[in-house]
Amino acid sequence: MRVLMTGGGTGGHVNPALAIAHTIELNDPDAVIAYVGTKKGIENKLVPKAGYPLYYVEVQGMRRSLSPSNLRAAYLALTSPRKARTIIEEFKPDLVVGTGGYVSWPVVKAAADMGIPTALHESNAIAGIAVKMLQKHVDRIYLNFEKTGETLSCDREKLLKVGNPVLGGFNAMTREEARRALGIDDKYRYVLLSYAGSMGAEKVNDAILSVMKEFTSKHPEVRHIHATGAIEWELCSTQFKEAGLDRCENIELVEYIYDMPTKMAAADLTVNRAGAMTVSELAVTGKCAIFIPSPNVAENHQYKNAKVLYDAGAAGLFEEKELTDGAKPLVAEVSRLLSPEGDAERAQRSEKIRAFAVPDSNKLIYEDLVRLVEEKKKKA
Repeated sequence: MRVLMTGGGTGGHVNPALAIAHTIELNDPDAVIAYVGTKKGIENKLVPKAGYPLYYVEVQGMRRSLSPSNLRAAYLALTSPRKARTIIEEFKPDLVVGTGGYVSWPVVKAAADMGIPTALHESNAIAGIAVKMLQKHVDRIYLNFEKTGETLSCDREKLLKVGNPVLGGFNAMTREEARRALGIDDKYRYVLLSYAGSMGAEKVNDAILSVMKEFTSKHPEVRHIHATGAIEWELCSTQFKEAGLDRCENIELVEYIYDMPTKMAAADLTVNRAGAMTVSELAVTGKCAIFIPSPNVAENHQYKNAKVLYDAGAAGLFEEKELTDGAKPLVAEVSRLLSPEGDAERAQRSEKIRAFAVPDSNKLIYEDLVRLVEEKKKKA
């Protein structure tokens, strides 16, 4: 089977696509997979690292405010399917799968117009613009949340709730195995993992720097690993050094975490955004988490994701507006949870967040994709 994947801009779109691609390879070793993205998205780092050839189309998103760039975005929305069609004719896929982001539009639309089986995966509770634009053209839309279907107007038979696909490495290691792999098995009592999203978020990084200054730099028994994100790396790493935190052997600052399954397995506590992919990975691995949702997403869907878990007692939750003045509430919660007194609460949260996992999501998606291809062949 030849499969063309597309989805880009952020890790929240790219990682589900890579998880689906990896699942296809595991079940069909002869499968040939390629990827279509843009030259500016995080896919330029993640896709080559995963070993897939990467094609490009030029397309950009619409700004919410009035802007001259919207004219170019509209032009590219009309013309980019032609470029995508050229890629499709060259690659000759049996199937095209999109996972969101504006790059999905031209690729999936062109494939649908050419009669090729097409599918989309929507991770968030509120369907994105690309999914809404494509909903009447594709053969299937996979949903992480049942209620996402309420935001779509397509035929209900197209919708299938499958949860979120996660990369195969998640939940493959125990906490102890992961720590041995990282070479920290006998050095630290606790591991704190924090990250500000694939591209980064200044307010999250500022809050984490406060945690480092007020807590982890004073607790050598805690190993703290933080990823700043690509855009914020230069600024945050400069502030990190100015604060003298680079001299703390127990603190590690990186731009991006490429071995997330291992580091997440090793963690006792995570602090992160609340994108649907992140939530799913944490649920599968059963990690005690504190969410800082991004307020800059459509319909505030990250807050809605996090609030569901918070209300169930499965996670902590702080909005950005609560983390001014040295992020004292966050520092206090991290300090409390990473202590002997917090061990029981972490265990409780871990158990509760596992209830939100769909462990067979990858299998459900793969089996249905095969079914779509076979059905299309019968109709041909």
